[in-house]
Order: sequence, then C-alpha cells, then structure tokens
Amino acid sequence: MFIRAPRLIVLLTGETCLLLAAVVAGTFVRLGARAVPALWDEAGILRVGLIVGVCQLCLHYADLYDLPRIRDGRELLVRLLPAVGATSLILALLYAWFPRWMIGPGVFLIAAVLAISLVCSWRLTFAWLTSQAAPRERLLIVGTNPAAVELARELDDRRHELGVEIVGFADSNAQSVGRRVLGRSVGAVADIPAMIRDRGADRVVVSLSDARGKLPMDQLLDIRLQTNVTFDHLASAYEEYTGKIAVEALRPSWFLFSAGFRKSGLVAAAKRALDVVLALVGLIVAAPLMVAAAALISVTSAGGALYRQQRVGLNGRVFTIVKLRTMRADAEAGVGPTWSPVNDARVTRIGSLLRRTRLDELPQLWNVLRGDMSFVGPRPERPEFVSRLSASIPFFTHRHVVKPGITGWAQVRYAYAASVEDAIEKLQYDLFYIKNLSLWLDAVILMETVKTVVRRRGAR
Repeated sequence: MFIRAPRLIVLLTGETCLLLAAVVAGTFVRLGARAVPALWDEAGILRVGLIVGVCQLCLHYADLYDLPRIRDGRELLVRLLPAVGATSLILALLYAWFPRWMIGPGVFLIAAVLAISLVCSWRLTFAWLTSQAAPRERLLIVGTNPAAVELARELDDRRHELGVEIVGFADSNAQSVGRRVLGRSVGAVADIPAMIRDRGADRVVVSLSDARGKLPMDQLLDIRLQTNVTFDHLASAYEEYTGKIAVEALRPSWFLFSAGFRKSGLVAAAKRALDVVLALVGLIVAAPLMVAAAALISVTSAGGALYRQQRVGLNGRVFTIVKLRTMRADAEAGVGPTWSPVNDARVTRIGSLLRRTRLDELPQLWNVLRGDMSFVGPRPERPEFVSRLSASIPFFTHRHVVKPGITGWAQVRYAYAASVEDAIEKLQYDLFYIKNLSLWLDAVILMETVKTVVRRRGAR
C-alpha cells in the first residue's frame, strides 16, 4: 500500500502499458494486422480498457500492489496466476452477457499468456530498479526512543519499497552514544553536522522528546540554508512513511501546529449524502441475506437473532449498535465486557461464518442511516473499554471527533484489536485517518475493505 507516489505511478504506468501491449499483440496474432486499427476507435478503446481494468483490479485483490508481500519471483507467480485466472472468469461471464464487449474469440487467451510473462518481467525489473538504480533518501534519525526505533524498523522492512536508507542515529543521552541500534552506531547530538556530511544524509528526522534544547541549532541552521538537507519531526516522518501517527512521540503542540485535522462542511455534507445513499441501497440489497442469516441464528442457538450493544460515537455520545448475534446469548454472563480472543469458544458455528464473511456487520447499515455512524471512520468501542483505554492511552478520546464507521483505515491496515497494545496500534491509524480525512481516502478504504472481506483477513 505504502509505495511512495512516484514509485507507484511508475509501477502502474509500466504495467498498464504492458497489459495494453499484450491485448494488441493478442489481437494481431489471433485476428491479423487489419483488426488492430479497430482497437483505437471509441468501441475498441472501451473493449481494451475493460480487459486491462479487470486485470488490474484482480491484481489488486491478489495483493500484487502490496509489495512487501511479494518476497521473490515464486511468490509473484503464485499470486499472478490466480489473478489472471480470476480475470478470465470475470471476462467470460461479462462476454456471455454482453457479447459485443468481446474484441474477438481467443484474443484474451493469447493476451493472458503474454501478460503473465510481461508482468513477471516488469515486476522483477521494477524490483531491481527500486533496490539498485533508483535514488534513495538517506535518513539520519535523532533519538533512540521506542518511537524512533519503531520507525527505523519499519523503514528497514520496506526500504526497497520506499527507497529509504537509514545512515545512523544520534542521541542526547551520553549512555546511548557508541552503542548500536538495529546494527547502526549511535553518535552524539553535537556530532550531527559531521554525521550529515560524512554519511551523506539528506534528511534529518528529529524526536523532540530526545533532543529538545540539546541540538546545535546554529550549525544545523547553516546546513539547512546552505544545502538541500531537510529536517522533520519524527511524528511527521512516521506518518508519511507508515500511514499512521506515532502516539508515543506526540505532544499537544503537534496537534495545534500540524497540517490537517480540518473539518470541511462540504466534505461532511458529501460524506453524509453518500452514507445515506449507500446505506439505503445496502439495506435493500442485503435484506434477503440478513433474513436468511437471522433464521439460521434462531434455529441453531437460543436467543434473538439481533444483538444490541452500547458504543461510543461522535463527541463521546453513547448509542446502540445493531449486529447479527454471533455468540451465545449468555456470552458475557459472569465475566462482563471482554475482548474476543482468537478461537473464542463463545462464538457459535453460524456466528463464526458470519464473522469471517463480515455478514454480522450488515445491520449496522441502519445505524449509518440513522446518523449514529458513517460507512468509514474509527471503529466504535464500548463505553467500558473507552474509559479503560482513555486512562492508559494518550489522545485516545480524540478518535471521537468524527463519526465511527463500519469500516476504517485501522480495520483495513491492522488486525482485530484484543489488547491495550492493539488499541494503541489502531489508534495510530485512526488519528492518521482523522488528520487526512477526505472522500478520496474514504474511497481507498472502501476498496481495501472489499479486499479484506474477500480474503477474510482480521476476523475473529
């Protein structure tokens, strides 16, 4: 997901051109040279675009644009073949219903074989270019606190994808100087100017909690004015590279002076309008599924089919959420509110299926229609958990400045939360969403949600 924008553009542009070339070549081989010019009229462009679009959509749902998952050529091929197979199936169904959309019999089969070889070659070439030939951003990290080390660890894991190289650490704590962090030596804060020059750093990321009032500001200012070296707060760099906000590194002043966190009336109105339309359509389309699921729940376990529970919403207001029941009716008898662990024995057999397919979430469309929730937003927590987490996690209540959602950035980027540590991780994603809230980000999250559901990730 977090390929930096120029790299993503290069990857997608190259792949689109190769898929187009495969379709043109397939047309030439199967139908001859006279059929190729027809690909560039209005109808031809739509037919070619359909093949390329469906193929790239299937590549997306096979995680082929999530580069950290592609460890080697074998992994690439294992994911590429089912994606092309899914493309073939979808196109076959579309052509059966709409024969006019077909370029010609047999064209796609030839194009598919070419696409597999071309995409494999391009992906391997792209991986080499990004790891060897592409320019790399060289970072010097000031601070060795947990947030700084976590950023460095994430960048190490994604260095080829992000084009980032960490050249070292500096720290104001004399006991830290000279030791090694993630295989890199730690220098003194006073040595930062020399480290920038000697190690060719072009970006300095500063953890203010480790360096406040201790930096050689005059020398760093000279470097900033006389070179292209840039300086950033750790929180800003962490957000840029990881898609989440490091809670441990935050101060209230960061919220005050950071860009983002803007409430646009136009965006809010458009978001609400989309919520109403999608909720109405969703309730109508999903009604048969909900009725069938409710019947199965009633037949297979004692208790009502629907489950109502209090959750905390916008500005801390408590509302009642509606879900299809997936646990025994007495699941919390004697234990009270608890997180659901892996392989929770309280979950019924039908409930397990509903959770894996996310069908238990469908009644929440009613909450969206009522205005308690949005389609996209932080997941609403129970009041008991909110009071507990607010006492132990800084800024936890800030997630209530927007409506909670059926899905959200944290849900598609992280697994189910079942501990305070998990709640901290999800809060970092929630704060990123709130800071960067937009209709475009909502659209990305909805697309990722479909992939999460299809691939059955994160459910318990």
